[in-house]
Amino acid sequence: MSDVVLELPSDLRHELKEPLGRIYTETAALLADAGDPIIAVGDMVTYHLIEAGRVPDLALVDERTKRSAVDADVSAAIAGFDRTFSVDNPAATLTNALLDALRDGIDSDETTLLDVDGEEDLATLPAVLAAPAGASVVYGQPDEGMVLVDCDETARDRVRDLLERMDGDTARALSFLE
Repeated sequence: MSDVVLELPSDLRHELKEPLGRIYTETAALLADAGDPIIAVGDMVTYHLIEAGRVPDLALVDERTKRSAVDADVSAAIAGFDRTFSVDNPAATLTNALLDALRDGIDSDETTLLDVDGEEDLATLPAVLAAPAGASVVYGQPDEGMVLVDCDETARDRVRDLLERMDGDTARALSFLE
């Protein structure tokens, strides 16, 4: 059983459709603008970064895209990480295990792949808060491209506001991240 810290209420879902940063369709252009470290949330984003020659410092995948299984060649290409961990995180939630693994991955000097059993989508929010200044979080915007989030105070304020409006223990979630 997963220890859920925060859960996305249905009335907040529409706000998450608005990108947190610039949308890119070309990986090379995104990488030219990205900071360091790079945190990738999603299988297709991770795949495109690796195919472009950049293994993310931290990547979170769930072997799904648009609610369907990713192609076997995509799964096979998501490789080259120094270490891999599996975490449970049901859809529309942030669990203790995911937040702890996210923090560990960000703090590590090794590249880290988090293989999420459930859904990794919401991990974008805590990643923006937990990442160091100058870092970039990259996630997919369905049917549009990849979103590059600069981990600056503007993005952190927006994410903090979203997390505070989720159901659950916001203080506990923030204790992992700030």
